[in-house]
Parts: sequence; structure tokens; C-alpha cells
Amino acid sequence: MPNVLLLGGTTEASALARLLAARGIATTLSYAGRTATPRAQPVPVRVGGFGGVTGLADYLRQHRVTHLVDATHPFAATMSAHAVDAARLAGVPHVALTRPAWEPASEDRWTRVPDIESAVAALCGPARRVMLALGRMHVEAFAAQPQHHYLLRFVDTPERLPALPRHSLIVDRGPFTVMGDSTLMQRHAIDLVVCKNAGGQGAEAKLLAARQLGLPMLMIDRPAIPDRMEVYRPEDVFAWLGHDAGPDAERGV
Repeated sequence: MPNVLLLGGTTEASALARLLAARGIATTLSYAGRTATPRAQPVPVRVGGFGGVTGLADYLRQHRVTHLVDATHPFAATMSAHAVDAARLAGVPHVALTRPAWEPASEDRWTRVPDIESAVAALCGPARRVMLALGRMHVEAFAAQPQHHYLLRFVDTPERLPALPRHSLIVDRGPFTVMGDSTLMQRHAIDLVVCKNAGGQGAEAKLLAARQLGLPMLMIDRPAIPDRMEVYRPEDVFAWLGHDAGPDAERGV
């Protein structure tokens, strides 16, 4: 029987955890620990880092992990690179459960930048009302452009307020809707949305809302990740493990 280590923190990881638990496959779901109140899971959970590539490889060996699934966020580039190297060192099969990147529609008004630093630099100029749809990790980098009023949306209440002189903070947990995000943007008079190209359907409400409102978006491209096998559905991971997910499992996701 497989013994799976699932690197999580995404809706796709939670869906896969439910699928594996329903089929009785031994699985441990690992979180980085950035969310104070993660959703309850049907499999054992560990929280925290592994200590780099060597630490993760040691964990795989010591816990007799047979399969490593990386279902972290598409921007968790360091963890994903460590997963590639650790799986190779430990001789453990590895697959990434990820999301296809978003592509702009003809009516979208995107400006693409390669990273957070470039996004900050692109905000030079007159004051604007900016929705930072980035989570909380990189928010304080935008203090370098203090002329703007920033709208922030975090999953948890932060221990201290972000170091942005002008901002509004909303604590809320998705899934979000197009109508809800459109209303939010209008209520706060947003005229620019800054967003990571996370991909998938679960986080695209803000894209569709910006499209409906004709708002420009500053889109941060994904970081480079070493070559690896990638799939886009939890059922595909199940098939990779050597099992047939079948229609019942698909309905349960």
C-alpha cells in the first residue's frame, strides 16, 4: 500500500486528502504553517518545515514514504524545488498537483511582471487605490510605494498591522465569488488589482470581477521551478498511485 506525503496548503491538496482518505490510503498532509487556523483534514497533519532538501529526504526515508505529492501553491518555488531534489535523493516517486496558469482574455487589461520586486517598481507614479490580492507574505514590500491606498485581504487577523501608511484590511476566507469581489472593488473604489498568476478556478473570482469592471491588473508571473511531472486533478494523482479513482471518487472531491 502507498504511504503518501502530501505537501499542502491549497484547495487541491485538501481535495486530494479527502480522496485518499476515502480510499484508505495512508497519507500525511504537511503545511508550512503560515495559516493560523487551517481547515480540518481527514488525514494526519504535520506543520512546519523539514530543514531543507536534506531534512525532507531524511523524513521521506525515516517515515518510509512511498510517494511524494507536491500540492503547494504555484508560488511556493523553494518548497517545490526542494521536493524535486529530496525525492531524487530518497528515491521516492514524485508528482506535482498544480493548476494551469491563467491566460488573459481579449478584454483583460494585464501588465505582466516577473516578480514582486518588479510589481513594486511598476507602482511608481501618482496615488491610486490598489487591491493587493497577494495574501500577506509580500505585502510589506509595497511600503516602498507609500503614496497608494492599499486594500488587503488576509485569511487570519495579523498579529501586527502591515507597515503600509494607507490601507484597509479585510479578514475573510474564500471561496470568493465574482459578485462579491466586484462589490468589494467598487466599495473601495479600486482602480488597479495586483495579483499573482496562481491559476485554477478557486481563486479566479478577482480576475473575472476586474474584467467585468474594466480594471487593469498587474499580473505577477510564476517563478521558475525545476522540471517535474505535473497533473491538474486530484483524480490524476490517484491514477498515478496505481489506483482507479472512478466516478464515485470524483463526485466526492
